[in-house]
Amino acid sequence: MTTEKKTYISDSLIHGKGLFAQCSIQKDTVIGYLKGKKTTKDGMYVLWLDNKTGFKVSCDLKYINHSDTPNACYYDDKSVVALRDINQGDEITHNYEADW
Repeated sequence: MTTEKKTYISDSLIHGKGLFAQCSIQKDTVIGYLKGKKTTKDGMYVLWLDNKTGFKVSCDLKYINHSDTPNACYYDDKSVVALRDINQGDEITHNYEADW
């Protein structure tokens, strides 16, 4: 199933727009892969890979908002994976820590 079929964008109670589960997503399922390009400039939707290199996310996954109790995580291969079962309609979240 593609990212587009697993998720949709809607208004978020956390901040602005958010990414939501179109269907139930089981723990350890790959929700999608970040698409974009490397950058050295800070800005909206920039995920920092290290102190000098950012990655400007250009796909729908850029709408994943922060939570201290996230249900998804980004990995070095640019995958976004469910940390626990996510119910249909739940907002998909990640703990930004220092990444954003």
